[in-house]
Amino acid sequence: MKTSDFDYHLPPELIAQTPVEPRDHSRLMVLGRSQSSVEHRHFFEIVDYLRAGDVLVVNDSRVIPARISGRKADTGGRVELLLLRRLDTAVWEALVKPGKRVGIGTRLEITGDSTTGSVKVWAEITGLGEEGVKVVRFSDEKLLLQLGRAPLPPYIHTPLVDAERYQTVYALALGSAAAPTAGLHFTPQLLNNIKGKGVQLLFVTLHIGLDTFRPVREEDPLKHPIHKEYGILTQEVATELSQAKKDGRRIICAGTTTVRILEQAAQASNASLLAPFEGWVSLLALPGYQFRMVSAMITNFHLPRSTLLMLVAAFADRDSIMRAYEEAIARKYRFYSFGDAMLIL
Repeated sequence: MKTSDFDYHLPPELIAQTPVEPRDHSRLMVLGRSQSSVEHRHFFEIVDYLRAGDVLVVNDSRVIPARISGRKADTGGRVELLLLRRLDTAVWEALVKPGKRVGIGTRLEITGDSTTGSVKVWAEITGLGEEGVKVVRFSDEKLLLQLGRAPLPPYIHTPLVDAERYQTVYALALGSAAAPTAGLHFTPQLLNNIKGKGVQLLFVTLHIGLDTFRPVREEDPLKHPIHKEYGILTQEVATELSQAKKDGRRIICAGTTTVRILEQAAQASNASLLAPFEGWVSLLALPGYQFRMVSAMITNFHLPRSTLLMLVAAFADRDSIMRAYEEAIARKYRFYSFGDAMLIL
């Protein structure tokens, strides 16, 4: 298996720059694994493919205002920080631009207007990571997050009018640098319709880092440094999922993030009982991986040569997925974060 097996050409005009309104009117490709069938619907019609007893698992992580402007304390030179991953209270991995001469010990001053008026937060570079990543300690994390702006993926160039459109309607737990985009298609009314059909809705948390957009540069994907994301699966949710699995009910994951945390938790559990989980998720699922918890998946269309495309191909079969992507391109589906969705059954 080679990384180039997961490459494809996408016309740039198919990269969605703005979200569809209303949320649930995006297109939906329905891929049946057993017969390699493909149907073309709209997302609000997903209810037609769900049945009483199903369990729908979603990621309630909320995107933080991770793009922050500041100045060097000694020279006054402008800098921009992009928070990547929280390591501890008020300690983050971040990209700092321009990164030259921003070494360990450099102090930064971040000022702006918050809900309580003009405020100032101090920051200090305390460590250096790979590929230009800095470890930054802040004087006040709560105030810091009031001064930032929501980031958008690097392939979206159109400013977002409403920042809430890059949040799911159930986003709650602050911590992501990118949205769990498969969940962007749900509206409160659609969720009510789904629950009204007898589908159980469960929440997990996986905080997404920007590494999720990083292409695999190694031709052998096993040599790619898999990104780690912090996740929480509670005892209550673990118990409900264990019972659903015992009953033979379908567990449907909204997004690759929910797949990753459920499968990571399953690897740490015994065969019949899913244990609660809290910690770093580093699952790399390639074709041949045996899924333990997931019966069906809702997902967007992913970047070529990405670990997320590989995960989807592991779930549905690589050839079926690549053919589905070819058809999506031919039918001018919208791709990536603000794009259309796929339901894999």
